Amino acid sequence: MSSWKKGKVQKVHRERPQPEARAHLGMLERKKDYRQRARAFHKKEETIKKLKRKAEDRNPDEFYFNMTRTKKVDGDHQLREASEPVVTEEQHKMMATQDKKYVLFRLSKELKKIEKLKKTLHLIDSSEKKNSHTIFVDDDNEAKSFDVAKFFDTHPAFLDRTFNRPTLESLKKGKFSVDPDELEAVMESKNIAYKELSKRIDRAKELKIIAEKLDAKLLGLDKKRKKKRVAEETKESAAQYKFAYQRQK
Repeated sequence: MSSWKKGKVQKVHRERPQPEARAHLGMLERKKDYRQRARAFHKKEETIKKLKRKAEDRNPDEFYFNMTRTKKVDGDHQLREASEPVVTEEQHKMMATQDKKYVLFRLSKELKKIEKLKKTLHLIDSSEKKNSHTIFVDDDNEAKSFDVAKFFDTHPAFLDRTFNRPTLESLKKGKFSVDPDELEAVMESKNIAYKELSKRIDRAKELKIIAEKLDAKLLGLDKKRKKKRVAEETKESAAQYKFAYQRQK
């Protein structure tokens, strides 16, 4: 009998198919499909309950910065378009780590170095101011008979540049130009000095902007004085405020 039971063929129980009248609706939902749909429905239901409870327990005076960074579009919250930053990376680092006194100290040091460089260079070959060349003579008679045009025609080395000109003694000895290697070294040092001067001027300008922004930040924190912002903060300038008139006692 046991061998007969093992060899018995079990009947395959098939699920009910979709009726012919409803065949256009697709396959009939099976038990496994129902379980998957029910689990998804209950999961969403539990999530909605938790969110409702969280909203009921929320403090009405609570504030999130993300509220100002989002906007509603068709009922959905979306991030606003990122505006261009009003501070550079260097300004942000300086304002976050240092105070106004340190910034003014750095600014004064840069201005002193700029003045020192300007006095050293004398703004050679500047388009604003040209150096004049004075020629000294022995007596008045030579000064009256001195022909400037003829002098520069015979000594063209004086017209090549406004700096490092050959002296009159060297011209008398037949040296109408300076050593090329010496001139190249002078030109290179001059270019390096002007680059340094340009960088220091830009740095001083940046420090001045940072100091102004720190001042504007302190003015913005002052709640006692009534004020109105007339200009927004940019990378090149600080925010500007207009204060209401206050009578002095």
